[in-house]
Amino acid sequence: MAILDKTILEIHEALVKGETTPLELTKEALRRAKEDTNNAFEFINEEEALKEAAALTEVEVDNPLWGIPYICKDNFSTKGIPSTASSNVLNGYKPLFDATVVEKLREKHCIMIGKSTLDELAMGGTGTTGHLGKTFNPYDPSHKRMMGGSSCGSAAGVAAGIAPFALGSDTGDSVRKPAAFGGLVGFKPSWGRISRYGLFPFAPSLDHVAYFTRSVEDSAIILEALSGRDLHDSTSSTRKVENYYRELNPSLKGKRIAVLKDIVDSISNEKVMHAFNASLEAMKKEGAIIDYVEFGQEALESIYATYIVISCAEATSNDANLDGIKFGPYYEGKTYQEVMYNARTKGFSELIKRRFVIGSFALMRENQDVLFLRAQRNRAKIVERTNEILKDHDAIYVPAAPNIAPLFEGSSDKLSDEYLIADNHMALGNFAGLPSITVPLGFVDGMPIGANLMNGAFKEGEILSLSLALENLSGLKGLSINERKGGRFE
Repeated sequence: MAILDKTILEIHEALVKGETTPLELTKEALRRAKEDTNNAFEFINEEEALKEAAALTEVEVDNPLWGIPYICKDNFSTKGIPSTASSNVLNGYKPLFDATVVEKLREKHCIMIGKSTLDELAMGGTGTTGHLGKTFNPYDPSHKRMMGGSSCGSAAGVAAGIAPFALGSDTGDSVRKPAAFGGLVGFKPSWGRISRYGLFPFAPSLDHVAYFTRSVEDSAIILEALSGRDLHDSTSSTRKVENYYRELNPSLKGKRIAVLKDIVDSISNEKVMHAFNASLEAMKKEGAIIDYVEFGQEALESIYATYIVISCAEATSNDANLDGIKFGPYYEGKTYQEVMYNARTKGFSELIKRRFVIGSFALMRENQDVLFLRAQRNRAKIVERTNEILKDHDAIYVPAAPNIAPLFEGSSDKLSDEYLIADNHMALGNFAGLPSITVPLGFVDGMPIGANLMNGAFKEGEILSLSLALENLSGLKGLSINERKGGRFE
């Protein structure tokens, strides 16, 4: 196994021992990025990455992120580097400042090798709506299967072994579901735990900075590096940043885990459920207490509609500044209205236009009560039920998706329980702003599958410890496409 295919901690150990250097790692990551066939990159940051890596000569033994290459989703602001959110309306835009998380990683001497593709403006879950086209799942060389979105490029980059971690954003499940499809750990901490300053807003009440790694330990290290109060973001938490990595305690003894019966009952893929049930048995043997809990069918079926109304309404407001004048290419016109019309007609995909129409309709004065406010009331009920379950349990545990990565060709029944419930349930974590993590569970028909854990607000340390215990049971720590290994739950 090449050093770049290892976890952050393993790479750090190699750096400390002198087995490699930041420059060698960066050159290899850039080579892999340029040879990528999965459409994972908007921009490869070669010149700056090589310059930064060459300057790192004295190993920082106590800094596990020193000299580590990473990928940044292209909806984070990066000073002087193209930041397009995979939209034609932002072609050529180079911000004047770095997002807080980018700045923090630079302070840790991480090397950003490139900006990754996404569903346009982070809206969508398929990895097909960005202006560069489809992003492919590296585990399917035929390019017939999705990576999932919206953080498709970041997921594909880590899954393909180009870098050991990548930044993403998660508004409904945009990191955690692609993580399941790519054999990765995908973590979304509590709302406010990580500053969103410099993240292009989609739906701020749902948006979270999130990221992909190859191990739970790496996820803890990244969380510690990125968390903390930021005066640029008034919604960032003032809570003390914990020693997430050093305080990991992978014990399941006495832990009470809630399995949402409505969700598992909606899944028809027997192989997925076999792996999930095998993981439950393994957890029981380690002393975990498993409870099957009814969330409420009607509430779960309403998640998708509630999410669409709220997210589209917030997006319509947040993206009102994309008018063809302030950012991106200028489209001709005799009046401001004509310039804006031309920019939005030519700059937005059909999906974005549809979502803005939904959002505008929901925000119209005559529609607000029956659509937007009704969705907000329903969200509150869903959050109340989620927190009610977590009062008596240490975590909620469910399959991250009902199937392996979907084919591009072929459609699912959007009104089936499997789609409405099992494909959309992870928005619970965004509605309530709770920490939620996906970990690899194994393989089905040669493609990765994952499971998801969620617990109470600002209990990141606890959810990471539970996830580490599950990772130890699965045997899938540091999963690499270049050295595939089967899990213990298959």
